[in-house]
Amino acid sequence: MTPLVRSREEYGREEDARLAPYAQRSAASRGRLHPEPEHAYRTAFQRDRDRIVHSRAFRRLEYKTQVFVHHEGDHYRNRLTHTLEGSQIGRTIARALRANEDLAEAIALAHDLGHTPFGHAGERVLDELLCDEGGFDHNRQTLRIVDLLEDRYPDFRGLNLTAETREGILKHGAFPHPVALPALFPSPSLEAQIADAADEIAYLNHDLDDGLRSGLLAPAQLDAVALWREARATAEARAPRAPEPVLRAQAVRALIDGLVTDWVTASAGRLAQAAPPSADGVRRAPGRLGGYSPDVERRRRELKDFLYRNLYHHPDVLRMTEEAERVIGALFRAYRADPRRLPEHVRARFAEDGEARAIADYVAGMTDRFARAEARRLLEVRV
Repeated sequence: MTPLVRSREEYGREEDARLAPYAQRSAASRGRLHPEPEHAYRTAFQRDRDRIVHSRAFRRLEYKTQVFVHHEGDHYRNRLTHTLEGSQIGRTIARALRANEDLAEAIALAHDLGHTPFGHAGERVLDELLCDEGGFDHNRQTLRIVDLLEDRYPDFRGLNLTAETREGILKHGAFPHPVALPALFPSPSLEAQIADAADEIAYLNHDLDDGLRSGLLAPAQLDAVALWREARATAEARAPRAPEPVLRAQAVRALIDGLVTDWVTASAGRLAQAAPPSADGVRRAPGRLGGYSPDVERRRRELKDFLYRNLYHHPDVLRMTEEAERVIGALFRAYRADPRRLPEHVRARFAEDGEARAIADYVAGMTDRFARAEARRLLEVRV
């Protein structure tokens, strides 16, 4: 008789039967910085996913900018909706390639926790302000959040995630960090590669959708972009008499499906050829085994370049850079000049983390609307 409750051990046996040899098994995790008892019926990576979703940093993503700030309209994506869209694309890819869906999802859900208010504009401002203090990078900040800044457990700082989830967050090489970094290999795990691809597929498509919805992008501009032209033709063939908003949604749907399908198919071919015997076999590969076919990779770059030229550098979007410089710069300098303006829990970290870094952690964690409110309240900055 099949037991009603699926234990962690039973789930591990199911992973062995279901996952490909190159997938990361939860039972083979390299563990956590602080050892903890295992859960009765959740795997290590499922616990990582749940800890991320329950964190304060995850909730704050709802009011952090993707491209359009939240007061410009309720239907534009924010960091939270982007993260959710990316995580679901990641699950689809991981499932298709028989990789570990839970690990890919945990990495995708965590990847933007370190973003500042006002999107990449805020990140650039903090990086300049911290040029003599080690700089600022949102991937590194995500690791600071999950390793140090979340305060939910009595025995350790941070969320105490597994080495595999932290490895997927890291993305780049080693850098100064208050706790031990996860081991680095020539390539990330396949699940980390999947999360990275899913993030890009999500933002390319929904930024394109939001750009068209806002009017900052004109449909005629996209006629020269091969991937969009093909996706639009697919949508029109499926629903030739559909209204324009439906056609646009169907074109975005076709574009996501096309990119995901090519990434899965091309990656499966490379994995079959390389035949990595284990998850570490993927990590030791000299280059990434996940990726697009050469033709789609070329056209993906064309779409990305189009968005950088026509959306991310649109004058209306660049106005946010000015706001970030005004608000984040003013707040950071005001806190450095008079730390008494800061909450006590931030000042308490000066001795251990350094004054500039503790202030940067606080400012980076703000939502767009809280940063504006603080600037108005403390500095009478016009926003």
